[in-house]
Amino acid sequence: MSKTNKAVERVKTALIVLLTISALLLGWQTGLYHDVANSIPFIGSFADFVMGSSGAEISSGTQIREAARPMCIVITSKDGGRFGARYDTDARNAAYDRVISIVGETLGSAARPTEVGEDEWRNALSGPGVYFEYYMPVKLSILDGWIDARMPDTTEDALVRRLVVAIGEDRSRLYYQDDESGLFYGADTASAAGKAQELDVFSANGAIFAFETGTTGAGNAPYVLITGERDFPNLRASAAGSAEELLEISVSALGHGHETHTVFQEMDGTRWVGTQFNIIVDSFGRVLYRNSDVPRQGEWQSAPGEGQSIELARMLVAETIGAVCGDAEVFYDSSEYGARGSISVYFTYFAAVGCVVLSDDEYAAKITLVAGVVTEAELNYRNFTFDGEYTRLLPEIQTLAAAGGEFTLFYSDTGAERIQPSWGLR
Repeated sequence: MSKTNKAVERVKTALIVLLTISALLLGWQTGLYHDVANSIPFIGSFADFVMGSSGAEISSGTQIREAARPMCIVITSKDGGRFGARYDTDARNAAYDRVISIVGETLGSAARPTEVGEDEWRNALSGPGVYFEYYMPVKLSILDGWIDARMPDTTEDALVRRLVVAIGEDRSRLYYQDDESGLFYGADTASAAGKAQELDVFSANGAIFAFETGTTGAGNAPYVLITGERDFPNLRASAAGSAEELLEISVSALGHGHETHTVFQEMDGTRWVGTQFNIIVDSFGRVLYRNSDVPRQGEWQSAPGEGQSIELARMLVAETIGAVCGDAEVFYDSSEYGARGSISVYFTYFAAVGCVVLSDDEYAAKITLVAGVVTEAELNYRNFTFDGEYTRLLPEIQTLAAAGGEFTLFYSDTGAERIQPSWGLR
């Protein structure tokens, strides 16, 4: 081949590479791969991160996915119209996908927060902006990772359930309530106010905060969102598979799929025993796992931080109970540190953005890790489906007066096939 032909071929190759890169970049910018990124946050599975006593490692450049979404989102437009999404998974998700970039940009450009009065906080709720309320408080340092933002280090340990992005004339301002102290904080940001026009796509639906109603009980629960009278869906519940199926799912996700094991039939269920693991499932769909190859502290090369540990647990939950739970969602609830540097991460089921309470007040999942290695796990495999029937509950405004405090929607899963919704105190 002549030098001229070789040069032409090189140019063609270079153009193909450039076009491929451009197409990929365009795909990410337009959201073409959004669903794939949400369902597969990393190349590979949780088992790919299990590396024996050396632990599971997540590279610093890898984005951590959200392990929970708000239970309530309020969007207030420039003309004061208010759209509230609560007890409606589709509406909540549509609102979240639309405004998460606004919240992320605001958090990521926030200055150091300072304490503000409750009147200023309430004024922020009434003006144009976005309000998030999570079911359980989340550290701002964890929330930062979920939405790919970064706040000043001084706020890392603040536990937050409620936050507001107030969009002003020129810049947005961030507000949040510290869940432990109850105090309110505000911070100026570099986020431009031009994003306010993105909020106008949501039509007002009459949502109102309890403190704006003057109702008895509002003083104890001022920020409960009242969304109007409605019917709530009933659920059907069952174990999410046979004992064999649930054990197969669990063992594969935990990285023991190719190990030999012995099967035992016991009074309380089916047990598999391998060289490094012990796992049992009962008739209710509860799987208990223990890893006998627990890393000792002197063997640690590194230990993931709390945010990375939550992400490892989230990956495992998504590949196990989250893959077979039907119309429910599984969200991060809380985490706590234990002996020998262990951390336990808890998850809860939600349906119609209502909390599903399991029998004996168990969690949907409890994952215990040491240096990034799952040493114990409790996985409650339950499948929930909407059966097409609905239950009319006491209107929220009357429930607020009767409860005298904060309340929310619950589903109580005690093993019965049919589950009806109910109001309950938080």
